[in-house]
Amino acid sequence: MSMNYSAQEAGRPQPQTTVEPASAGSPFIRYSQPGRGPQYTVTGSTFGATITQPLVARPGYARQFRVTQTLVSGGALTGSTLNADGLASINSLIQCRDSFGTPLFVVDGYSAANVIPLVAGSFGVLNGTNVYTNLPSYSAYNASAASGATMGQLSYTIPFEFSTGIGTLSMANASLLPTLQFNLNSSASVLGSFTGTAPTVNTTVEVDYYWLPEGSPDITPPGLGTTRQYQLTNMNPTLGASTSARLQAPRTGGYLDNLTFIVRDSTGARTDSFFPTTGRLQLYVDGVPLSDSSWTALVDDFAIAYGSTSGLSNARPAGIMSYSRKTSLSQVSLGKFDSGESLLSTNPSTLIELNGAPWGAGNGNTPATVQALFGQIVPTGSIIQGLPEL
Repeated sequence: MSMNYSAQEAGRPQPQTTVEPASAGSPFIRYSQPGRGPQYTVTGSTFGATITQPLVARPGYARQFRVTQTLVSGGALTGSTLNADGLASINSLIQCRDSFGTPLFVVDGYSAANVIPLVAGSFGVLNGTNVYTNLPSYSAYNASAASGATMGQLSYTIPFEFSTGIGTLSMANASLLPTLQFNLNSSASVLGSFTGTAPTVNTTVEVDYYWLPEGSPDITPPGLGTTRQYQLTNMNPTLGASTSARLQAPRTGGYLDNLTFIVRDSTGARTDSFFPTTGRLQLYVDGVPLSDSSWTALVDDFAIAYGSTSGLSNARPAGIMSYSRKTSLSQVSLGKFDSGESLLSTNPSTLIELNGAPWGAGNGNTPATVQALFGQIVPTGSIIQGLPEL
């Protein structure tokens, strides 16, 4: 038997773990790694408190902050009725600003926990995972929970990345970090009138981020400095019953990837009753009726775009209507998988109006207020469109 083996056979290359050489035009995510790390946990916050804990530097670029808030029982409550906005009403206001103080998120708790994940696809897009009440982390409100036990829990995100790799924030410099603030609601606003000791709130914040590319310090996320901003604003004028009024949104700028409208009656409750359910809803951009649609068609469009199935736990929330501009690749909003080809280009003089022809009769609680919640992309230089990561 021959015992001769070739040098090639004896010296076959072994698996390597060296860094892949960088090449011009290659996508950022090829050289980075998705990571996650803690920011902070604040326990025992009382209702009405403000949480302004400093954030912690991470060696990379933040994709989103993941927030979990837990009600910790101080003893069983009697007569408590949870706000119609659910556990999301724990926060009256959430603000996130970049290191230069630019407001990225100025929204109420319901918009942060329920509306933005639903319309942006920032936390989940399939099987109703864009609704926090469908997530495994959710714990329904339990007024009879014993002292020290969980009385309710929800998780949501503060998303920066609106398309894969685009919209991230630098977290590596400890002196140039974003800020995050939670203003907790009053206990009466969340839990109604009750007898007993109000629960406290535990807040945990983590960060999902892209690690700095190893061995490639010059590789940065595409369009670094580009942000998507959400600010909840009231449209003018307010609504009476069965009126014909064209409501104006505050001036915008940049590129809009969704236009969401929230209707609340004079008590603050969300309601469909002021929407023109038997008429037409018209979206005007600079005086041009960009969309003039029956309510029936809009509800169907919402279900198709956001996977919101009527009658199930991911049904369209009352009082919410949204026009998606994230469906350039499909009829369905695919969250971070979007080419940006359908973004609505605006500038600071663009006028966006919403008109009911006519508005609905309402529920007796007038006047109603319509709130505008737009996903507004402010680019650094030219907007990135297409699929830069493929």
